[in-house]
Amino acid sequence: MTRLSVTELHCGFGEQTILKGVNLTLAQGEILALLGPSGCGKTTLLRAIAGLQPITSGQIVIKGSEVNGPDTFVTSDQRGVGLIFQDYALFPHLTVAQNVLFGVKLKGQQKADKLDEMLTLVKLQGLGERYPHELSGGQQQRVSIARSLAYEAEILLLDEPFSNIDPQVRHEMMLDIRQILKQRNISAVFVTHSKEEAFAFADTLALFKSGSIVQQGTPEQLYQTPKEAYVAEFLGPVNYLDINVLNETQLSSSLGVIDSNISLDKPVGEKGVLMLRPQNIEFISDKLGDAIVTQRRFLGSMCHYQLQYQQHIFELHSMQLQLVIGQKGHLRVKEHGLIIF
Repeated sequence: MTRLSVTELHCGFGEQTILKGVNLTLAQGEILALLGPSGCGKTTLLRAIAGLQPITSGQIVIKGSEVNGPDTFVTSDQRGVGLIFQDYALFPHLTVAQNVLFGVKLKGQQKADKLDEMLTLVKLQGLGERYPHELSGGQQQRVSIARSLAYEAEILLLDEPFSNIDPQVRHEMMLDIRQILKQRNISAVFVTHSKEEAFAFADTLALFKSGSIVQQGTPEQLYQTPKEAYVAEFLGPVNYLDINVLNETQLSSSLGVIDSNISLDKPVGEKGVLMLRPQNIEFISDKLGDAIVTQRRFLGSMCHYQLQYQQHIFELHSMQLQLVIGQKGHLRVKEHGLIIF
């Protein structure tokens, strides 16, 4: 079931257009990351979905009902969405319990049971009588999550919710919150500029560029088969290699013939550029080799190397931890990436 649908959405501030024909869908239980650099329109889209940002044109549909359109506007409090901000947005004069239950219309034992359920869910048992200033940043964000869940929002909208969390606990908290959303089959839209956060927390990514979504799909799809160089480079290091198409499954390059495990669907003789991730290249040590190790960074289970080959610099991720700066060898393509013409 589709929980959220955004169609040809345009909006901005004054004469400045921020969103330019944005289209996206969100399924029941899906966590979608809006990913991109600062100022590209991610938060503006989140605010538009919440009803906090006027739109110029387009349509927003939540759970089958139009909330924004040519003749429709549903106020924020009637949209069934919960907002979670990076600054937590808790009421400082209210206790944890009062913050969690703010807006909840239950009474008596039902209200008490709801509080116990929410505090247990976000691992804050016994902290109901504390005030926000008595909690850590991670605990405050858990209160914010609990408040949205107690309100029983149809969709959670999270605006860089982990950016103020101590890095030592950030990853654990992301996994905890993801598990809560999955257990409750809650749909969520998550704004971030960090690909590491997006990969760890989201099911799907929508990558922004200057107010438009250039590609939407799973993290694997965007990382392995980007539609353009911008997508490839935003999601990680990239090597580019000039190639010629030999036939349906082979390319020629300065590194030799490269075999493809899928049909290239390109005319024989056509020239192009092959995209290679650092793990797509192998270094074979040889004192007579024409590639040389120029940089080395230890990453734990692997090393990141920079290699000089002719006029090119290649990035390499390798389980070979013993390579040293100045070592010579040959480069071999293990598997090909995307051809960008």
